Amino acid sequence: MSNLAVSVILPVFNEADNLEPLTRDILAALEDTGRSYEIIFIDDGSTDRSLEVLTALQRTHSSIVVIEFRRNFGQTAALAAGLRAAEGEVVVTMDADRQNDPQDIGMLLREIDQGMDLVCGWRHERKDGLWLRLLPSRAANWLISTTTDVKLHDYGCTLKAMRKDVAKNLRLYGEMHRFIPAIASWYGVRMSEVKVRHHPRTAGVSKYGLSRTFRVLLDLLTVKFLMGYSARPIQFFGSIGLACTVAGGSVLGWLFIERVFLGIALAGRPAVLAGIVLTLIGLQFVTVGLLAELQARTYHESQDKPIYEIRHTYRGRES
Repeated sequence: MSNLAVSVILPVFNEADNLEPLTRDILAALEDTGRSYEIIFIDDGSTDRSLEVLTALQRTHSSIVVIEFRRNFGQTAALAAGLRAAEGEVVVTMDADRQNDPQDIGMLLREIDQGMDLVCGWRHERKDGLWLRLLPSRAANWLISTTTDVKLHDYGCTLKAMRKDVAKNLRLYGEMHRFIPAIASWYGVRMSEVKVRHHPRTAGVSKYGLSRTFRVLLDLLTVKFLMGYSARPIQFFGSIGLACTVAGGSVLGWLFIERVFLGIALAGRPAVLAGIVLTLIGLQFVTVGLLAELQARTYHESQDKPIYEIRHTYRGRES
């Protein structure tokens, strides 16, 4: 059993010039908290001197853990590896580019102490470019908040703190690290958002760009489906299927009335094809929903995966 209080997780990709000063700042911040800790760096296939710097730091500080990936798997995979390896009762995630401020770790921990399960950082004064970073980020934050019903100002801030049980329940893949609050909300966590400091990048090159926008949108659809319909896919696909079937059936029914009772010819009318296509699409959606329902039952039952999450069980004191 580990007695560690805090685990700090940092994905690293080509940040050699930032690692030594960043480590000094994190160590100082953690020492100020008076808690036991570990710092987990995940080298995500860096091609510069990052791994060399990390292994040197690890030899100097016994509290540092370095995980080396065979190649670049992405930030989500790096965070997932860190969450799996973390042994602290509270897990803190942050970037390795020195734009997050380690001094904010203490504030996040105090929020956890006050009963929060997950605390998210809000970079309310971001030091990034307006057109390529700030405006796309604000649009994405609004879209994610609206779609998931988890209202946050800053989904893209990696600086977060969460209890160990929350961290161990997260299953991340794709680009889903930015959706951690939305995914965690399914478990009924107590969540808060606090303003944190944000510094301009002084070394290294940003790995973010507009190319991630489309991947974020696709992952957002996945998250929305998993949050609302992973245990009842028939309600999602079936609703679409019934709507299409009713629409197609109504069109065909009206065409039948026109042909039989009004003598109107149907040849060459696009409405005939539209009615048939809508009906077939509707039946296909219902069929997909039924197959997805079977798959969902197999998924939950084969792994004995619960469809609920218990925070705590209170029992009476035994005599």
